[in-house]
Amino acid sequence: QAPLIESGGGLVQAGGSLRLSCSASGRIFSSHVVGWFRQATGKEREFVAFRRWPRNNPNYADSVKDRFTISTDNAKNTVYLQMNNLKPEDTAVYYCAIGSTYSGMASDYFHWGQGTQVTVSS
Repeated sequence: QAPLIESGGGLVQAGGSLRLSCSASGRIFSSHVVGWFRQATGKEREFVAFRRWPRNNPNYADSVKDRFTISTDNAKNTVYLQMNNLKPEDTAVYYCAIGSTYSGMASDYFHWGQGTQVTVSS
């Protein structure tokens, strides 16, 4: 399968914003669920947000609700994660993934990107 390429991570101060992108060649997202997950050092991978491609009601983890937004651009074959009002506890490696089940469980996703580091300083 075509690789998922994430970008947009970096270092930001608390209260700042970042937008992560996840792109792929071809119609790899079509008819699937697209999700964002994150994994902090020493912790298990956790879901952040997911939705069906190209769109439906998104689902967010309580810890990011009202701060993060998942969106899709069908023409660009790209999934975004807009992250506002970032907190130090948001520091993690963020991964995009494709799954077949409308689910926040990492085990339901079969294709993953390489991850992008987000670091939020206090």
